[in-house]
Amino acid sequence: MDTRQLRHFIALAETLNFHRAAERLHMAQPPLSASIRRLEEQVGVPLFLRNRRGTELTPAGAAALENARRAVFHSEQFALAAQAASRGEAGTLRVGFVGSATYALMPRVLPSFRARYPGVHLQLAESTTARIVGMVENGDVDVGLVRFPIGRACKARIFPAERDVFMAALSVDHPLARRRRLTLADLADEIFVMYGAMEVPGLHAAALLACQQAGFIPNVQQEAVQVQTLISLVESGLGVALVPSVAARHVARNIVFKKLSGPGAQTAIGIALALPPGGQTSAAQRFQECI
Repeated sequence: MDTRQLRHFIALAETLNFHRAAERLHMAQPPLSASIRRLEEQVGVPLFLRNRRGTELTPAGAAALENARRAVFHSEQFALAAQAASRGEAGTLRVGFVGSATYALMPRVLPSFRARYPGVHLQLAESTTARIVGMVENGDVDVGLVRFPIGRACKARIFPAERDVFMAALSVDHPLARRRRLTLADLADEIFVMYGAMEVPGLHAAALLACQQAGFIPNVQQEAVQVQTLISLVESGLGVALVPSVAARHVARNIVFKKLSGPGAQTAIGIALALPPGGQTSAAQRFQECI
């Protein structure tokens, strides 16, 4: 049997009249009669009684009616779910993200995406840029929100989503914290907390490039992976750091974020969307449209 036969059965069960059921189904009466006979042959029991008073449901037909309605409903839901997923409006979207994407980009994008596509379930996984790019390339996540520059060759497709520049993170009692204007070159003699070259190659390279453009090589004493960790180490008095300006949204009583000017201050950094090399899912495409 198929859903078409079940629809015929439901229409006749609800009207108890072959002529009215055929009109509801927009079909002729003889094909409807033939469809009901085939259905009864398939289930092996009569579903209707035909007598002088008209058509009646048998006890077997009455018992099967609700199940027939559920079967038709679920078949329709199956089709709707498949169609919605093909449009990117349902299913699951796996998103890898770096911690600093939570400062501004994700609070802006996620509410909009969830409001527009409530049928899509988000699976979020935090990691480093290098690992997320690998996950995108291997198909372990559908999209990645990563730091750029990436710092290595990759097969993933990279689309800038949020452009940014570095700011200086200083402890509140640092002498430079009281300066009204600060150049990157003013940090030449400071001890730096820096991004790990292996774990965060893009930000590491960008920070070194900025310092070199300002005329010095930073004196690195500590390394960290996450922007938040660098800020915490600066707060602990272990040095100064160059952090994305969006990190200034972080509330810390013992940290001062200073805008930088001069050579190296405008080195381009930011958050990018990483997509698989062979094309993205429909849900990933909808996510990209929200960025």
